Amino acid sequence: MRRAACVIPAYQAADSIAAVVQGVRTYAPELLIVVVDDGSRDDTAARARLSGADHIVRHAANRGKGAALVSGFACVRANDPRVDAVVTMDADDQHDPASLPALLAALAGADLVIGSRCRGGTAMPLHRRVANALSSRAITWCAGHVIRDAQCGFRGIRRTLLDRVPHIGDRYEAETSFVIRAARAGAIIAQVEIPTRYGPPSHFRPLRDAARVVATIWSHRPSRLPACDFSAPTTTVSSRMVSTALSAPQNRWGK
Repeated sequence: MRRAACVIPAYQAADSIAAVVQGVRTYAPELLIVVVDDGSRDDTAARARLSGADHIVRHAANRGKGAALVSGFACVRANDPRVDAVVTMDADDQHDPASLPALLAALAGADLVIGSRCRGGTAMPLHRRVANALSSRAITWCAGHVIRDAQCGFRGIRRTLLDRVPHIGDRYEAETSFVIRAARAGAIIAQVEIPTRYGPPSHFRPLRDAARVVATIWSHRPSRLPACDFSAPTTTVSSRMVSTALSAPQNRWGK
């Protein structure tokens, strides 16, 4: 890769955004950092700027995570045409910046890299574990490719894939739709083990946002159940990185 950027959608994240930006600077100092303040009423934008973010994009009102990601990608394209990969991270400090080197390394052999958190025996709340497991199974069914942590927003995306498969949807359903459509477009997908961390309460609305995600999954349902082996062995790339796609035959739906 010539150059990579990090897009961080943020809403009411004044208490955590500085630690996230500084963590990115520590573990991946070469990244161009774009923080998208999605209509926050606190000091999110000011603290992101003070902590060293390269660009701040501000929404006048809260528009949703999907809209914030799209604004961040547009900022990257407008400010540095050399960028050929983008990392996305949440602003609530749930994604450990120490995992960035492993994610970027995996991106050298993939179009899309998704962080994969361990559900059992971790800080992940029980209801989130159940929802994550069910949604990952459903998205695997739609994508024709095993996705172990479909709701994780810690991702690495090649710019060529972003240009070919745009994000659709203003809120959390955008990430769901993107994974399914990327897999069907023949993208090489890798998955990297990351720590499970939980901080402030999520902005995910259990009813409204869950309904959007379910509707998105249903709209992408296949006509038949693809053969996906959840017990397939993974290929260990490093002590912190596991890929389920680099050595497995890639799905070519949509080709």
